[in-house]
Amino acid sequence: MGSSRDIAIGPVAVVSLLLGTLLQNEFDPVDNANEYRRLAFTATFFAGITQATLGVLRLGFLIDFLSHAAVVGFMGGAAITIALQQLKGFLGIKHFTKKTDIISVTKSVFGSINHGWNWQTIVIGASFLFFLLSAKYLGKKNKKLFWVPAIAPLISVILSTLFVYISHADKEGVAIVKHIEKGINPPSVNEIYFSGENLLKGFRIGIVAGMIALTEAVAIGRTFASMKDYQVDGNKEMIALGTMNVVGSMTSCYVATGSFSRSAVNFMAGCQTAASNIVMSLVVFLTLKFLTPLFEYTPNAILSSIIISAVIGLIDYEAAILIWKIDKFDFVACMGAFLGVVFASVEIGLLIAVSISFAKILLQVTRPRTAILGRIPMTSVYRNIQQYPEASKVPGVLITRVDSAIYFSNSNYIKERILRWLTEEDDHLRKTYQPKIQFLIIEMSPVTDIDTSGIHAFEELYRSLVKRDVQLVLANPGRLVIDKLYASGFPDLIGENKIFLTVADAVLTCSPKIVQEV
Repeated sequence: MGSSRDIAIGPVAVVSLLLGTLLQNEFDPVDNANEYRRLAFTATFFAGITQATLGVLRLGFLIDFLSHAAVVGFMGGAAITIALQQLKGFLGIKHFTKKTDIISVTKSVFGSINHGWNWQTIVIGASFLFFLLSAKYLGKKNKKLFWVPAIAPLISVILSTLFVYISHADKEGVAIVKHIEKGINPPSVNEIYFSGENLLKGFRIGIVAGMIALTEAVAIGRTFASMKDYQVDGNKEMIALGTMNVVGSMTSCYVATGSFSRSAVNFMAGCQTAASNIVMSLVVFLTLKFLTPLFEYTPNAILSSIIISAVIGLIDYEAAILIWKIDKFDFVACMGAFLGVVFASVEIGLLIAVSISFAKILLQVTRPRTAILGRIPMTSVYRNIQQYPEASKVPGVLITRVDSAIYFSNSNYIKERILRWLTEEDDHLRKTYQPKIQFLIIEMSPVTDIDTSGIHAFEELYRSLVKRDVQLVLANPGRLVIDKLYASGFPDLIGENKIFLTVADAVLTCSPKIVQEV
């Protein structure tokens, strides 16, 4: 149903961690296993409904509120949280905290150092973690060996399972997977909560998990689509993911989405269509149907090692450094999400990330960029004097530019900013015995729209300028803007001869009219 040819679908670390954390806040997975499972299916159902609804209503732009910087920080924090949680299996600790923050996990780890750690488990986990990281390094260095990191986890499971079986390490305290039921799970339609308090819990958890899953899947789909030069339809992807999770919730599945690691393996292996997902599903089905007894002696430490080696790649410190160089506000969003996940919880980190992203949008909307323009020498081109220091101001004329649509949210700021510049410029000219400003030219080509509040602010600006004996001139307003200005009668107020096609035309007309003052 989707438009991506490369995306590989399945459970992913970040969504699994998020869903597990939110579910544990409601029910204990050991003491209330049945309610925990039912809530997971309910959350998956509503995650799918959320995703499909966004696609049908073409509201895909909503996921863009979670900026790239916030996602980088969120993923990095989630990776560290996931890795810390795996220390239970990696070190052989039996009693481990259920909290996910770094302080609680650190206390739990070092509080068990004398009686909780199992050295045989640590040797197995550390050895295979070294093997997995070496395989990943080898695959990254030599693109032709991409298959080495792809099969390394499977080799690790086989070798560690054989080792434990032959050496009977499970009798020395090494925790193993033990018995796994063969076959696929039964239908779960009757286990979904469709009423009561748990319905609201599942709805809330499902929306959060669904949005994160959607963000990751669309981001992955776009990444690989750009590599192969084709387009991904975001709304189509949402409908496909939503349908998949709704059906999955009825067949004992939890929230699934696009996996970057599996998609990368697909891409490197040369897969061309989504049929790779069908092949992958068949292999999983055959494994569940016939091969589960082979995993009975698989040590938990190797599973922890595989997860740790996988999530290390989610910590993209190079991207964080680049974000710092490009945009400091984006870096704040990145670190806010990262620290929120690491020191609080996944949902707190997500809330911080979204809040900072919204704050940035509001700041840009309410405080748009404005500039004073000057003439580039030997030309009739006018540019920002801060960007072009060689640009010179025109005597008696203040030229400003507004780089945004003018709405109720920023109209007063723009008016006050222009008046402040005018006051500062006049003060400077008075001290240097130069002619005062007699014309204010506003370059309006970047102004894509204006509302009634914006027009009202312009009227107030005009009245303030009249008191200062300064004439207001507009240059190059767009079609939509000029239509609204004429509809309001603003050109009649300032005079139709005060609206010009370019700044150069406005300056050429205004300059001869400037009265020299002694």
